[in-house]
Amino acid sequence: MRRWLKIVVWTVAAVLLLAGVAGVALYRAAGHVPEFYQQAFNVEPAQQQAASEVMIKRATDLASDVQKSGPWQATFTAAEVNGWLAVDLVKNHAGMLPGTISDPRVAITPEAVDVACRYRDGRINTVLSLSVDVYLEGPNVVAVRVRRARAGALPLPLDDVLKQIARATDRLEWRIEWRQADGDPVALVSIPPPRDKHRRVMQLETLRLGNCEIHVAGTTK
Repeated sequence: MRRWLKIVVWTVAAVLLLAGVAGVALYRAAGHVPEFYQQAFNVEPAQQQAASEVMIKRATDLASDVQKSGPWQATFTAAEVNGWLAVDLVKNHAGMLPGTISDPRVAITPEAVDVACRYRDGRINTVLSLSVDVYLEGPNVVAVRVRRARAGALPLPLDDVLKQIARATDRLEWRIEWRQADGDPVALVSIPPPRDKHRRVMQLETLRLGNCEIHVAGTTK
């Protein structure tokens, strides 16, 4: 009887030990911060301010160019986007983000766009990250292929991520169609071409990822 009691005690102790080790591992995994996200904060406030101003000017110039007949193009760097996220988004558009989300940052490579942000909800404090491939499926049709989503180093259920993407595009009133590419979900987002009183139509014809930059180009007819 004592032998069986010892076996039960040692088994329970082993299970508790494994549970404790697993809990610590999960805690550390949830606390993992992507390298690009850490590097994005190693920027002086003055540099962020300057990058934000450049981003706003480029976006303003592009908005003006697409109202004129003829070709147009623009290039936005990851530093400019992150500057805008750090400065102008916080000052003038804070309501765009849910209360649980803060400090979004991006990294751009020829293969993907990585997006990360700080997530706080109760006792949960982690960095959410999303890796997507962005390309042009056709004129005014942007494809967003979701590669992976994580909370720290832990994989996130893609169903929840896809619902959030769908909600975001619903707010923008863009039509979205879902497809699959080698098991990855792909959102095809149709951007409605704006028309003006002169019956000009804008077409986005190029969307290209580069090293720390994204290039767009098109024509207004």
